[in-house]
Amino acid sequence: MGNASQSRASNPRQAPDLDAAMHRYASGDDSAFQALYAGLSPRLTKFLRRICGRQDLAEDLAQETLLRIHRARGSFAANAAVVPWAYAIARNCHIDHMRAARARIKLAAPTGEDGESLVPEPAAGIEASAEEEQIARQTARIIEAELQRMTVARREAFVLLRYEGLSVVEAAEVLGATPSAVKLRAFHAYEAIRKALADAAGAGPGEES
Repeated sequence: MGNASQSRASNPRQAPDLDAAMHRYASGDDSAFQALYAGLSPRLTKFLRRICGRQDLAEDLAQETLLRIHRARGSFAANAAVVPWAYAIARNCHIDHMRAARARIKLAAPTGEDGESLVPEPAAGIEASAEEEQIARQTARIIEAELQRMTVARREAFVLLRYEGLSVVEAAEVLGATPSAVKLRAFHAYEAIRKALADAAGAGPGEES
């Protein structure tokens, strides 16, 4: 039951309140921005955190995304869903940031750092043992590291499908790619993560690379 509710809540096609707020805002109702900000800001920050691997940068890019949404609100299409549209703008913010960073200091893709866990928390009312908590933290570190090692294209596809709950078609719209390309990128991302987890399990305790 909990997983089903969580899935529905993350589905961008089932965010009628956000969509309504965006349509009001696009029509010139400035009072709708507060509801829009409250609903979008946490989602954008979480999405960008998983893409860029840094909480501080994710927060900055989320603010830039919201600013761009404000500037582009007149172009928001009638009957459109705001969440995929906002993710596309957030992705462009990240791309612009990376291009600027490479131009300034020729820096490679950012490495991960401590932040929100990529592994779901234990269900309410269930206390995880110390061993379970250690395994969860180790798994989160492996996934985080592997996400930052893979190409941005594969990372984006994985995050949009696995964590943000978009359909393949919606993710393709965000990424400006075909559904087939998104499926292939996500497949390679899943395979890389599975291999990293299998390699870590084979290495044994204390031998994680």
